[in-house]
Amino acid sequence: MKKSILITTDKGITVDCVSIIIVPEIALEEAGYIKMFTVKDAANAKHEYHAMAQMAYFQYQDEELDVKEYVSVTILCGEEQIDLTDGMVICRDLIGEFHVLIHSEQNRKKILEAAYRYCTRWVRLDI
Repeated sequence: MKKSILITTDKGITVDCVSIIIVPEIALEEAGYIKMFTVKDAANAKHEYHAMAQMAYFQYQDEELDVKEYVSVTILCGEEQIDLTDGMVICRDLIGEFHVLIHSEQNRKKILEAAYRYCTRWVRLDI
């Protein structure tokens, strides 16, 4: 079993991560398109996703969020490959560092809000 999720952008950025939230642009209209993966086998994974989305949103509001832009990104998780040409990726790497990658033409505030709302509802509704 693969112990990390590999993210590669068109700009040469590569991140090896353990948890990831993928928010395509269509998630602004329908949150069900948001995908989350982790290599951890833990019952509290949804709380980690919520914390990641919350950190990204609050750091953005405080103008402290370090965002890397991309035009396209490839995510490799085990045998599954996802190619993303819009939206945003929030992830935590192998040493616990937090990363946010966003499409260069994406409305940052709206997509961060969509991720935060979705993860908050998921934790509250316990679904």
